[in-house]
Parts: sequence; structure tokens; C-alpha cells
Amino acid sequence: MSSKIPGVPAAPGRVPLLGHTVALWRDPLGFLESLHRAGDTVRVDLGTWPVYFVTSPELVRDVLVNRARSFDRGRHADRVRQLFGNGLATSDGEFHDRQRRLVRPAFHRNRVAGWVEVMARHARDLAESWRPGQVVELNRVITELVLATFAEAMFASRMARPAVEEMQRSLPVIMRDAVTRAVLPKFLDHVPVPVNRRFDTAAARLRREFDEVIARYKDAGADHGDLLSLLLAARDADTGEAMSPEQVRDELVTITVAATETTSAALAWAFHELGRAPEADRRLHVEISESVGTEADYADPDALPYTSAVLNEVLRLHAIPLSMRRAREPVELGGVCIPEGSEVAFSIYALHRDPRRYPDPHRFTPDRWLAPHAGRPGRGAFIPFGAGNRKCLGDSFAWAEMTVALAAVVSRWRLRPVAGSTPREVRSVSIPRPSSLLMTAVPRGA
Repeated sequence: MSSKIPGVPAAPGRVPLLGHTVALWRDPLGFLESLHRAGDTVRVDLGTWPVYFVTSPELVRDVLVNRARSFDRGRHADRVRQLFGNGLATSDGEFHDRQRRLVRPAFHRNRVAGWVEVMARHARDLAESWRPGQVVELNRVITELVLATFAEAMFASRMARPAVEEMQRSLPVIMRDAVTRAVLPKFLDHVPVPVNRRFDTAAARLRREFDEVIARYKDAGADHGDLLSLLLAARDADTGEAMSPEQVRDELVTITVAATETTSAALAWAFHELGRAPEADRRLHVEISESVGTEADYADPDALPYTSAVLNEVLRLHAIPLSMRRAREPVELGGVCIPEGSEVAFSIYALHRDPRRYPDPHRFTPDRWLAPHAGRPGRGAFIPFGAGNRKCLGDSFAWAEMTVALAAVVSRWRLRPVAGSTPREVRSVSIPRPSSLLMTAVPRGA
């Protein structure tokens, strides 16, 4: 257990024995947003176990970039290792650096450009399947769209069909329960409570199916031009060694969860925000309809400036609530000495909604990203894909897919919220998802 650091204030709402667990459970996002009011470094007790939250962009950057070597992944990674194994989400040190070098070429911008047509085909098929006046369960169909698109990029061969079906079955369970596991009191780590049983069962099924498809690919020995083929062919530049099948599996699971969950949640929120902002929706449609580029240009954030502003604002408002690190050695953060073994946490969600850096922070305002650079938030205040040596490798893939999907839908339809249907933010492994998102498809010009 980490020791309590003298002089660091505890967050409001602590109760004996349970600490801040009750406050986190009742209103996790509101609680995280409130922490900056208690200080730049704040103690949050999970039961009797202290976690030190840093709440300023400067200190978050220290953790992620300037002092990154002083931290490993910590408690959160320990809790989800059953799923991710030793993939990029959970590994540390030189091994993590090696894996980044091996995986990075699979998401080079040129590779992503080659997958844009796959993204566009799936997005067009979805948009063309709707009828005027149809009520669309957008949360579900966007998740299916993102999963189908990514599955084709990852597994081009039909021999991977069982793995794709398992992704569709297990990922919703994994997304829902991963964050809950991270904040449960430590004594429940190995207790077979329902959340642990569900998560462990789904993780085991997904890993087993990925093991089997990797074995089939290796036996076939063919290059299918997909992500799995790229990972199997990757070689360490220094040693010439390939990844083991087990390591390929761990990276596939990591990439799958990161790519599908974040993108689908962000896209669903994008349509929700546009449905409540008719002028933003109109401007977006005008830019897309007047674009003279090709769909391949959509991988470039500069090609469609207002579309990029919309996506940036969605990613600001709807970000990862909780990330954790563990001090590998004593480290000073903002004048506070963090002892070795202490857990340090931060919330990108709260950072992006800090009123000290974002005027009217809960308002959807794409124009804030079109202002001169001097008027934008300072360095480190906007990190939707993370920063430093753990920055998301698939950010260009996610950006291209979100842009292509927005273009395919907005060019054909206005999506209007169904009266009385107001989505809540629900816990997930990355961006909180909308609980339910019912929208009516209205043809453009109607």
C-alpha cells in the first residue's frame, strides 16, 4: 500500500474505510472534474489506499513526457493484464519501447491512406441503408460500423471470421467492466464478484480466438495485406527477431480495444453534439459538400478545417476519464515528493473541461479551434490521444475513420435527436459512451 504524503490535501467527500469510493461510484465524472479545486496534487483514497491525482496540464505533462521514465503503468494495468497480457497498454521499459518500434509501421500515414477506401465503403453502406424518417439507434450502429471496418483492416482473410464474431460478442462486456475493475478496492482483486467473472470470461474467450487465427495465419504463410500480416512480418531492426505468437496476440487485443472503443464512442458523441447544434451541422455539411479533394485526403486533419474543429471539440468534451501510473522511484511533481511505489493518476476528461483553460467548458463550440493559436489552450491542455512514449499509435487511423464516417453521413442526412431521448455518459475502458442515442434520419434539403 502506498503511504500518505504529508501536506497533500485529500479530495472532499472522503468517508472512513471506504475513502472516496462512494463519491467515485455515484458521480465519477463530476468527482474527477471537481478535483482541480482542491489543488494541483490531490489525494483520493480508494478504500484505504491513496492515489495522487495531478490536475494541471503542466503536471500531467511531467508524468507523461518529462518524467515518464520514472513511472510504470501501475494499478490500472495490473487490473486489465488478464485481457491485454504484455501488450503496449500494460508493458513498460525497454520491452515497451521495442514493441512500439515494431507496431508503429503498421499505422504509418501511408498505410492508413490505403485503408481509407475500406472505411469509406462501410460508411457509405451504412448511410445508404437508412430511409427518410427512420429512427436510428446510433450508438449501436456506429459501434457495428467501427468494428466491421477495423475487423476488415485487421483480418482480410475469411479464416478470421470466428475471431471477428468473438470481438462482437466480448468487446461490449470488456468495455463496460474494465474501468469498474480499476477503481474497486484492492481486496477485491481476486474475489469472484460479478464484474471480475464477466471481465475474465470475456477476456479469455477473445484471447483464445485470437490465438487460433494467428496460428491459422502462420500455417498458411501468406501475406494478406492486413494488420495481422504486418505484425507477423515485423522484425526488430537490431536483432532481426519477430514477435512471438503470444506477443502478436497481446498487441492485437490492445489495438482492437483501443481502436474500436475510442472511435465508436467519439463518433456517436459527434452526431449527438451536431444534432443539438444545427448551425454547426450546416457548416459541416457545406464544407464537406464543397470539398474538391478525394476521400484519401480525409486522413489529413488540415484538409477539412471545420470538420477537424468539430472532431477536436468532440474529443475535448468526451475524453478518457482516468489514467494511472506508479512511481518507479522517488519523483518530484510540482514541489511534492512522490515516494517510490505511489500511484499517480490524472483525468484527461477533467483536464479538457477545466474552466481555467476553456471558457464555458461544457459547451460544444467548434469555433474555439479556429481561433488564432494564441487564443487556444496552452501546451498539454489538449491531449485526446495521450502524449509522450505512450501516445496512441493509431491516432491517424482513428482520425481518418471519424472523418470519413462524418462525411458519408452528413453529406446525405441530418440526424435529429428523438424527443425525450437524452443520453447519459456511461463508464467504459476509454471514452465514456452514450447510454442510448436515438436519432431520426432526415434527408438533406428536406
